[in-house]
Amino acid sequence: MNVFTLFLITFTCGFLQNVVSNANPLSYEAFFNFGDSISDTGNAASILLPMPNPIPYGSSYFKHPSGRMSNGRLIIDFIAEAYGLPFLPAYENKSIDQDIKKGVNFAFAGATVLNVEYYVKNGLPLPDTNNSLSIQLGWFKNIKPLLCKSKEDCNIYFKKSLFIVGEIGGNDIMKHMKHKTVIELREIVPFMVEAITNTTNVLFEEGAVELVVPGNFPMGCSAVMFTLVNSNKKEDYDEFGCLIAYNNLVEYFNGQLKNSIETLRQKHPEVKIIYFDYYNDAKRLYQTPQQYGFDKDAIFKACCGGCGSLVAIVCSDPSNRINWDGPHFTEAAYKLIAKGLVEGPFSNPSLKSPLFKIA
Repeated sequence: MNVFTLFLITFTCGFLQNVVSNANPLSYEAFFNFGDSISDTGNAASILLPMPNPIPYGSSYFKHPSGRMSNGRLIIDFIAEAYGLPFLPAYENKSIDQDIKKGVNFAFAGATVLNVEYYVKNGLPLPDTNNSLSIQLGWFKNIKPLLCKSKEDCNIYFKKSLFIVGEIGGNDIMKHMKHKTVIELREIVPFMVEAITNTTNVLFEEGAVELVVPGNFPMGCSAVMFTLVNSNKKEDYDEFGCLIAYNNLVEYFNGQLKNSIETLRQKHPEVKIIYFDYYNDAKRLYQTPQQYGFDKDAIFKACCGGCGSLVAIVCSDPSNRINWDGPHFTEAAYKLIAKGLVEGPFSNPSLKSPLFKIA
């Protein structure tokens, strides 16, 4: 290679880099996430659930416990990577040195939509944590002065930010299961939807202009639900092996949530509200597992038996499993779900164009 050719390549690369950085900035400059263990990147682990190194959480990607309830990255991690942003620092992680202006994660493992007062008033077992959705919203308000100083400053900043409210609600359903039939569980759905709607409204008031509200996953296909329900009736399962009644419950919840989102859209035409269809995005993995590289004979089996203890037994290849530890997915499943949201048909309307493909 002669000197002229080398100069030309160097000049061209530098020119193109400047064009990309100046003319094509990031679609989103910050993410703010609320939810439960599906998207918690370290809040619970930092104050409640320390994970000693022998425990295999994080083993496939981080090679050590990372505060995530999986063997690797979560949906929120893959989305952040796709948009050129760093992994979101956990709000409760006091040792973080990341730039919080690129986003903060408020999601907390075990979190419920409904607050502790609701459970006390109704004589129900208390949630595993009191860091419900309303508490997480309070955390955002606490940190807001560190993100922007004036109303004008905040408006400019939040126009380039994406807020994600959920997924959340699965813990509420499981806390009610011992006290209500699956049909009676529908009674709590309006309260759950109202709480999510209220949080969304407050975020609009705080300056959010683009916000995601995910539905819930097909709980009837979750390994932990098979243990909790423990039914040996063939008629309780669909042709794919999922519990019909609990998937119907989630579909009902998602339907009510979508109705509320539509009302919000009419009330706030100036903002963009995106629905993440977690239900169908995840359900396709159970329906045609081999198409996505999963073991068809192990789709309802947790890869990590006894996860959370020092005697955990991990399957030989987590990449061909959908389920990680019972209630949570493997990194492989999360990647496919994230891809379906960012690049596929499971966001309505679509997110802005990502900087990178999810590979």
